[in-house]
Amino acid sequence: MTISEHSIDKSKKKLFFSMLLTGIIFLAEFIGGIWTGSLALLSDSAHVFMDVFALGLSYLAFRAAAIPANEKHTFGYHRMQVLAALFNGASLLLISFEILREAIIRFSNPQPIIAGPMLIIAVIGLVVNIIVAYVLHEHDHEDLNTRAAFLHVIGDTIASVGVIGAGIAIYFTNLTWIDPLVSVLISLLIILNSGKLLKSTVHILAEGMPAGITVPQITDALKQIDGVEGMHDLHVWTISPAFIALSVHVMVEDQFISCSDLIMDQIKKVLKEEFKISHTTIQFECQNCGQCTANDIKDKL
Repeated sequence: MTISEHSIDKSKKKLFFSMLLTGIIFLAEFIGGIWTGSLALLSDSAHVFMDVFALGLSYLAFRAAAIPANEKHTFGYHRMQVLAALFNGASLLLISFEILREAIIRFSNPQPIIAGPMLIIAVIGLVVNIIVAYVLHEHDHEDLNTRAAFLHVIGDTIASVGVIGAGIAIYFTNLTWIDPLVSVLISLLIILNSGKLLKSTVHILAEGMPAGITVPQITDALKQIDGVEGMHDLHVWTISPAFIALSVHVMVEDQFISCSDLIMDQIKKVLKEEFKISHTTIQFECQNCGQCTANDIKDKL
């Protein structure tokens, strides 16, 4: 097993372990929220569910990348995690709005809350979140999906602190309105995170440009390569967060010249090293192919 394969295998094990621990906390907080009557605990369980799903998507990304492409799915199954993220974001929006509705009702009709067990469950949740964050921290820069999961867990750690604060305040003051107040804050956090998730997934499904990359950046970089006269019909899109594809028509002085392989190697090297784009379709031309005018080509350069 190579170092890279060993690192990937280690990351998968850490993700699975983190997902298992977080899933247990989700069940504990969900059941505990119903038992104690704490809406804040139920709200945090919804946020933990987002963490479980984020970890699951990261784990799925590793598994999906290993499934070979076939005649019906020529890009493989990388888009499955994007579709799952879309469902995840939409369902969490519905959950958060339902929590907000229940919180508004509870402000006018406070419900009795068993503060002791609520506090104990919240503390256990905080401890587990810290453990999961520690487990993921070593690998949070190695993979975008793992880093996203790590940030989810950090957000839930903050939410757990809020629930603990609510539990302490209710235990000593018996002010039950603190519970729906904390649940509102957690719901707003869920709405913010799920909104960003939905925006990202819709952008990917709409064949949008990958974040942090622009057409001028790519054209400027490729124009620096000796032998590249110009380019047009440039398309860049995201199959999944870790899979970016590109196609472009590159104009050279003579597409049959002996150094065309060298130019192709240089283009692929620039795209991979500067923009993390490995899946490319590059066509050489010695004149305009007719898909755009000379002015269009000039405008794009």
